[in-house]
Amino acid sequence: MPLVDIVMPKLGESIMEATILKWLKQPGDAVAQDETLLEIATDKVDSEVPSTAAGTLVELLFATNDVVPIGSVIARINSTAEVAVSTPVPVQPPAVAPSEIPYQPSATPAPAPVAASAGLPRFYSPLVLKIAQEEGIGLAELEALPGTGADGRVSKKDVLAHVESKRGAPLPATTTESAAHQQPTQPQQPAAPVPATAAQKDAALPTVVAPVAETPAVAPSASSGNVEIVEMDRMRKLIAKHMIDSKRTSAHVTSFTEADVTNLVQWRERVKSEFEKRENDRITFTPLFIEVLVKCLKKHPWLNSSIEGDNLLIKKEYHIGMATALPNGNLIVPVIKNADQLNIVGLSKQVNALANAARFNKLRPDDTVGGTFTLTNVGTFGSLMGTPIINQPQVAILAVGAIKKRPVVIETAQGDSIAIRHMMYLSLSYDHRIIDGALGSTFLNSVAKELEAWDIKRGI
Repeated sequence: MPLVDIVMPKLGESIMEATILKWLKQPGDAVAQDETLLEIATDKVDSEVPSTAAGTLVELLFATNDVVPIGSVIARINSTAEVAVSTPVPVQPPAVAPSEIPYQPSATPAPAPVAASAGLPRFYSPLVLKIAQEEGIGLAELEALPGTGADGRVSKKDVLAHVESKRGAPLPATTTESAAHQQPTQPQQPAAPVPATAAQKDAALPTVVAPVAETPAVAPSASSGNVEIVEMDRMRKLIAKHMIDSKRTSAHVTSFTEADVTNLVQWRERVKSEFEKRENDRITFTPLFIEVLVKCLKKHPWLNSSIEGDNLLIKKEYHIGMATALPNGNLIVPVIKNADQLNIVGLSKQVNALANAARFNKLRPDDTVGGTFTLTNVGTFGSLMGTPIINQPQVAILAVGAIKKRPVVIETAQGDSIAIRHMMYLSLSYDHRIIDGALGSTFLNSVAKELEAWDIKRGI
């Protein structure tokens, strides 16, 4: 059989589905092996899916914006190698025009709406949940909604149809406003500012849904002054949801301290040139922070954990996430896996590789999952300190501020003195459900002391 199935690849341990953003090939197009076939998105990162075979694309089984489970067949390719052998066999009739192929799935009768199985929890895709949240649809309302997807699953189409039916008509707000002039005899059509006589008539009528639907559309026009309205992109919406969910989940507490990182700064200045010549790569402060962080996490294992119900899951692996700013202003957190098994050189190469992949949108989905603790460098853009939000399901996140020269008091056996030192603020946000102030402060001060005790004579 010359047809080769292209499946949605496994994208990470915790990722069960992905959304198709864009098909880069259409039926009838020639496709080379490993050539990018489509762009997909998960709740972690956008990615590209290459073709696993060479040939001609004959069928797309999902459309743009569809949410597809991992392992599902998403397209079929007529393999070039096998076509030459099986040309006499009418496996793929040449009479069928490529333009007709995308409509083949519609030949199968659409399944009738199926109610959720009694007693079983219903699955909702992230896209469905996002639409429901934006439209104010509660869980009870979703449960009562019949679904046309597989096994009665509620699809995007089902939710949008339900939203339109609630609004009374699939007309935008602007159309509703114009309808008010076309049918003045209907009292429910006028906008909020109506004559007294119309208002009196409205008082005798039951409440209608139309004014509720119009409220969001009118709100932007109420803004005064010179205003530019910019819709948030998909990633910014995901970040916003992730941050709000974290605040709702964890009882956030933030502790602060400062560290004298003079030895650290001087050591990096001493080895920087040698490191770049030997490794053909640069060394930043981030791998140095991560090495210290892992050392302290081993002393205080509760900081390297997550909460599951009433249980604390203490992780024996140290996967450190590093918050990275993207060129468009968004934020992503690639993860350095098994950071405790890497030396300074290994950490530097991992940090640089992941940072570059993030900047050029080349991160793989697996690069952003599995983190057990997160480091964010708020000092990159000049901030002295910050109050970071915990990256769920972790229980803590460390922020390091800008390194500044300041006069400080130095205590020695010969007496006190004032000297110019490189100082840095550190802030730790932690989940007060499991980490009390004593443990949080102890860990934070442990990190500060390790940074201050950096061996200025060590090699690379």
